[in-house]
Amino acid sequence: MSVGTPGSGAAPCRFAHYFVICGIDSETGLEPDELAGENFEQSPLKRTFKSKVLAHFPENVEWNPFDQDAVNMLCMPKGLSFRTQADEREPRFYSFLITREDGTRTYGFVHTFYEEVRSAQIRAAMQTLYQMHHAEHTSGSACASSSSSSSSSSSSSSMDSLASSLDEADAPPPPACGGRGCCCGAYDAARDTLYASKALCLITPMPFMHACRRFLAQLHRAVAGPRPPPLPLESYVHNLLYEVPLPPPGRSLKFHGVYEPIVCQRPGPAELPLADFPLGDAFQLLGVENLVQVFTCALLEMQILLYSQDYQRLVTVAEGITTLLFPFQWQHVYVPILPASLRHFLDAPVPYLMGLQSKEGTDRSKLELPQEANLCFVDIDNHCIELPEDFPQFPNKAEFVAELTEVLQRFGVAPQGGTPVSPSPAHLKSLALHELVDDRRNGNLGGEALAVLERLQALAKRTGVAVEGVEMLGRGGQAGDAPGRTPDEEEELRDAKLNVQLREVFASRFTAMFADYEAFVIQGAQDLESWLNNREQMHNFDKASFLSDQPEPYLPFLSHFIETQMFATFIDNKIMSQWEEKEPLLRVFDARVERARLYSVRAPALRSSHYQRCTNLKEAAQAIEQRLMKIDHTAIHPHLLDMKIGQGKYEQGFFPKLQADVLATGPTNNKWCNRTATAQRRRDRHRQHSEHLGLDNDLKEKYMQEARSLGKNLRQPKLSDLSPAVIAQTNWKFVEGLLKECRMKTKRMLVEKMGREAVELGHGEANITGLEENTLIASLCDLLERIWSHGLQVKQGKSALWSHLLQYQAQEDKPEQQAESPVSNGLERRKSETGMGLPLLQVSLIQDMRHIQNMSEIKTEVGRARAWIRLSLEKKLLSQHLKQLLCNQALTKKLYKRYAFLRCEEEKEQFLYHLLSLNAVDYFCFTSVFTTIMIPYHVVIIPIKNLSNAMTTSNPWVCVSGELGDLGVMQIPKNVLEMTFDCQNLGKLTTVQLGHDNSGLLAKWLVDCVVVRNEITGHTYKFPCGRWLGKGVDDGSLERILIGELVVPSGEEDAAKQCRTPPLQRSPSQIRRISITSLTSRSSKPNGGQIQEAIGEAVNNIVKHFHKSEKERGNLTILLCGENGLVCALEQFFHHGFKSTRLFQKNIFVWDFVEKAMAYLDTADQMGDLQEAPEPLGLTCETFCRYVNAINCTPRSIGKDGKFQLLVCLGARDRLLPEWIPLLVECPLITRMYDENAMLRDRTTVNSLINVLQTLHDFDITLESSLIKGIDL
Repeated sequence: MSVGTPGSGAAPCRFAHYFVICGIDSETGLEPDELAGENFEQSPLKRTFKSKVLAHFPENVEWNPFDQDAVNMLCMPKGLSFRTQADEREPRFYSFLITREDGTRTYGFVHTFYEEVRSAQIRAAMQTLYQMHHAEHTSGSACASSSSSSSSSSSSSSMDSLASSLDEADAPPPPACGGRGCCCGAYDAARDTLYASKALCLITPMPFMHACRRFLAQLHRAVAGPRPPPLPLESYVHNLLYEVPLPPPGRSLKFHGVYEPIVCQRPGPAELPLADFPLGDAFQLLGVENLVQVFTCALLEMQILLYSQDYQRLVTVAEGITTLLFPFQWQHVYVPILPASLRHFLDAPVPYLMGLQSKEGTDRSKLELPQEANLCFVDIDNHCIELPEDFPQFPNKAEFVAELTEVLQRFGVAPQGGTPVSPSPAHLKSLALHELVDDRRNGNLGGEALAVLERLQALAKRTGVAVEGVEMLGRGGQAGDAPGRTPDEEEELRDAKLNVQLREVFASRFTAMFADYEAFVIQGAQDLESWLNNREQMHNFDKASFLSDQPEPYLPFLSHFIETQMFATFIDNKIMSQWEEKEPLLRVFDARVERARLYSVRAPALRSSHYQRCTNLKEAAQAIEQRLMKIDHTAIHPHLLDMKIGQGKYEQGFFPKLQADVLATGPTNNKWCNRTATAQRRRDRHRQHSEHLGLDNDLKEKYMQEARSLGKNLRQPKLSDLSPAVIAQTNWKFVEGLLKECRMKTKRMLVEKMGREAVELGHGEANITGLEENTLIASLCDLLERIWSHGLQVKQGKSALWSHLLQYQAQEDKPEQQAESPVSNGLERRKSETGMGLPLLQVSLIQDMRHIQNMSEIKTEVGRARAWIRLSLEKKLLSQHLKQLLCNQALTKKLYKRYAFLRCEEEKEQFLYHLLSLNAVDYFCFTSVFTTIMIPYHVVIIPIKNLSNAMTTSNPWVCVSGELGDLGVMQIPKNVLEMTFDCQNLGKLTTVQLGHDNSGLLAKWLVDCVVVRNEITGHTYKFPCGRWLGKGVDDGSLERILIGELVVPSGEEDAAKQCRTPPLQRSPSQIRRISITSLTSRSSKPNGGQIQEAIGEAVNNIVKHFHKSEKERGNLTILLCGENGLVCALEQFFHHGFKSTRLFQKNIFVWDFVEKAMAYLDTADQMGDLQEAPEPLGLTCETFCRYVNAINCTPRSIGKDGKFQLLVCLGARDRLLPEWIPLLVECPLITRMYDENAMLRDRTTVNSLINVLQTLHDFDITLESSLIKGIDL
């Protein structure tokens, strides 16, 4: 029939699109279902056979073309199953979904029952199969065949072993019976009655689960009952397909089944969308805690596999989770019931939410899944879940769980999970009374039972106790006499109220968390077409600003969530809403946000982690109840059709062959067909509007699919065609998707990281935080795991990448002992080019693996793989290591199937190239995460060797400090310049303290620099010195604090220039920090403008340091004491215009001037010269003298330059520098020691300096313990 008929054309407003019957085809007979993983070791009764779509009505619907293969596969996911009279044959109900490639869904509701097989041909075929099976197993070869089968299965692919482990019989064993045939699965055609499964299915555009279940149950009851139904079955099917409309939004509808009316309702435009699957069952199956964890996994787009014997449980949990995502939508593969023929889809290297049927007695440990590194495994029947590692918790999880628990308890649902989902006692009582009503109405109650009922009614009346249903019993249960609802209606109302209250609690959490999301949406495009054309290059959401506005406890979750595809799609919909009608979920959410904003009392910029409870639970439940109590619309009653007489005759227990001609089309005069015409006119107007914008609808859809996929090309498995060519094309889409995702991720990591480095160079605003960086790297780890899981031959361990590395290590260990690999030698040469006297560092893939294996803190394979990725990324060796790993092609072919990503040569090369681009930036993703591990540090002290004092007779010592701690003072053996220390991770190294005890004849030591290398990451830090250590030489210092700089290996210098990474500050060299004499004798001295600029830059760097987030600040010591730090800038200021070069041939230092000034001020104070000065000046003078004396009294021999450095640091910390400088300016010594044009004698310049230094008063400066050790204030 054509799709343009009135019946089919009205499909968008029809309650149901198709009625389908699936079962055994008597003409084709028994066909084994190879795709379901056939196992010929089983009894024929336990095997699966192909089912067929026996009939579907109508032939086609314009808006929802009928996909016969998909519907057949999902109606009977296991294929046909057979039973005998000895087996349990209870009918089953379950649901399924078909998700199209554009993300739209169609719902299917299936009622499966067993019907006697009347075909002699099929019964004979089953008898023959059983006799063959019985003969094989009694011949004595059963044991050998089973052992060979098990050995071959162990070497098969992981997907094949998965299929075989799942295809055990799910039929319960028959009860013991005497005589022949008592063994399990026996069949004798002469003695046994054979039954085959048959499915009745409704395909609907909306998930009206309760209504469809009741309609199908009544339809089956009409066939199974002793008497024929009031009308032919065609009347009821025709009525539902063509005469029952969808209820309008915000309205309820009543239509009629075979025996009872059925009521359904649809939420209004401002309410949460329709969700008819019982959420209470999902919570009862898993428990609140577990369900919230699975829900969090769904939000973070992890792979989720549901596992249960019951199909309906799989769909209930899957639909429950996706329903709770409002206002977001699951964007990836969604197959709540995975048919046996699609089990290979578990190999998909993309996020998915799938349901897998388990078999009774199947052990979870035997279930081999292709990838588990990022998998959330949900064992529904055993009420337990397995979560991925590094899993962030949902914000305010404890309070959230408590609120959900309260809602569940109000409805009598156990929140802890693990309890069977069964009707409540009240429901059972009302059900019993309802059956009594039916019996009385039908005249099936005897005199004794009637007398009992009359006494019960009289007792209730006399005592005044109202017993629900008793009044109805007394009146004979006449229709319309009682306003009470049936037990089914009570259950539906209870489920609907519980559903909406649970969903409101979830929705209110998102409303609270994303109340201000609109402020961070970036509206960059002028029109829709330009936005769609440039979607991939545009930033649509200011993630860094959004995260900085969130409470600290929310950040681990939110930083991951805003990187997901569902959030990106949500923001895309928001941006597109300025050009076209808002997406329905977004419209509802925005209205809620606006309402919350009106009632909110908090300031918009103030974010709090305080938990806000849902306030509209009661109103939401009342809206549902009012719709179900007051029916808005009643559909046309079923009626006799113009049918051929004699066809479809009633036979108890057999579903008749329906007359196709009367079910092929619907009536042409439906009053609600006009609604379809109105909707069509609205669509035509919308199409004309789009054409007016100059954007073709097909082009727009193409752009949107590309924009929303971004590396996730395959949204759904194609169920209708499972030919090898289609499966190969599907795998090819996976490969393309993985490569695209890799390109997008590496590009994002580079852009964000370089953006941050541009900020440090003063070129813009920061747009990445440490939290974001960690999220991006974790996402890269996940991508690599999915790539290594794609196309595995045999799964070994939870991490496919680590398993591959271990096998590579096993092969390479012996050759590596004999001769180092060429790659390793090349790396060693690169490391030795630094020319700093360090020994060669053994760098290889295997060596980095050993480092990870020696870390006792990491317990799992997934953790080791992620640690290895982080270490390789930090060492800029990730691409090179993976290339080396994949160069072993024999191992790769052994581990991976031909279609695997890692065996696609061109894509693999592009993938490695994208990873190579990450070498352009510096990551400390290993050092910053594994903070408690022990790391060996190699320290080399390099003296200036062209002088006689290259060695010292004193006892030297060293102390290395980093962002995470310090090494402690380590004594260095005499005449030893190189040593290795094991120490807990110090983080990025910042300072080295170097000194000696001034003992022996040669107590003077001229040190060029100190070099420290992290032996795991290979990071090498150089700490320049260029100064003497010894009494009577230089400034008399016996110890110096050196500031470190990270050394870039020569092979990386070009990359470093390209990435524009600013070098870290270092210790002032000999040229910088020397005596006034040497400085003033130099030809090139900094002028006043340059000195003022240096001071301003140093102060500005400190201010910017404090304006970063606390985790991003780095080390303040570098900004204070580094080459361009505050101390050096102030030294230049004090050096400017110094009058006297030498005093009795002795070098004069800044500290000499400070000490003389202190002595003058101290004397003046004692003589009373300062008594008439203002009180603050007197206090300042006293403070200054106290600090200088404390520094002079320190037991450390830090020299005059070290003392000046300490004074500046303490003054900056205690906000005293601007008060001390006027004291020095007013000191009479200044006229004797400084020229007229000295900056210290220029009032304007001094006032400017004081103003600049006062800007530091807004910040709390904390000094490293290495700087202030031994100072007593």
